[in-house]
Amino acid sequence: MSIYVEILVRAPMDTLWAHTQTPALHEKWDLRFSQIDYLPKADATEPQRFRYTARIGFGFELSGEGETAGQRNLPDGSCSSALRFGSAEPLSIIREGNGYWKYIPTTDGIRFLTWYDYRTRFGAPGALFDRLIFRPLIGWATAWSFDRLRLWLEQDVDPAQAMRQTLVHGVARLGLALVFVYQGLVPKLIARHADEIAMLRDVGVGDEIGRLAVTAFGVSELAFAAVLLLAWHRRWPASACLASMLVATAMVGLNSPRYFTSAFNPVSLNLAVACLAAIDLLVLGGVPSATRCRRRPSPETA
Repeated sequence: MSIYVEILVRAPMDTLWAHTQTPALHEKWDLRFSQIDYLPKADATEPQRFRYTARIGFGFELSGEGETAGQRNLPDGSCSSALRFGSAEPLSIIREGNGYWKYIPTTDGIRFLTWYDYRTRFGAPGALFDRLIFRPLIGWATAWSFDRLRLWLEQDVDPAQAMRQTLVHGVARLGLALVFVYQGLVPKLIARHADEIAMLRDVGVGDEIGRLAVTAFGVSELAFAAVLLLAWHRRWPASACLASMLVATAMVGLNSPRYFTSAFNPVSLNLAVACLAAIDLLVLGGVPSATRCRRRPSPETA
């Protein structure tokens, strides 16, 4: 199955063209490439050949070559760029491929889209690996990169800054989820710590109902941890987390203030969780998301 990615970019056509057709700019936003170099041309009418390098992790890099030919100011006001690419590297799963970029002006902005497909190495095992792992990953990387480009052109979020904010968001969101998993699982469902029931007793809840309530709270915290991960790019889980920490701290202060002097107390825990939620909210605006891209052609494109 071929790869299709489309996003609406609110930027001038010349700016979008420059950021996608200039190697020094292209390699800044495209997660798939670490370096892109144009090769010398003998004739200006020839397609532009290029060499690319991609990092595959653990210090390894793969390189390949290709050629591209762009058309600007087409009769309908759009632009396009066709390309062919391939790699002679024995470790590269991509043998050769082809595709295109299109730039279609609309009243809301420019529909920037790509379609490409390729042939793989390693026979049937390579085809299976591509279908199950590599193709979904490179499709996601293309979409994520398109949104990083959009943020750069629309909100002036530098691609390097977008990557840093992505990492900060990931650490903050994963940290929040782990805290809720631990707090829901260990003190409430496994250990059934006496302090959990004692705090409910302080507000007038009986022990029997308190034990049921602690179990319900534990399950709720595990469910909320799942929501934090499933709604990865949503703001409301972090906002709900921040608000709940303020309410929980106030409730403990009103009903069980003795816990504020404990070695491991609600103030330090809730403050740390609230700070993680606040950090998450602060960086989310500049975090690219592959989900903002269309992954299937619209009827007028197909």
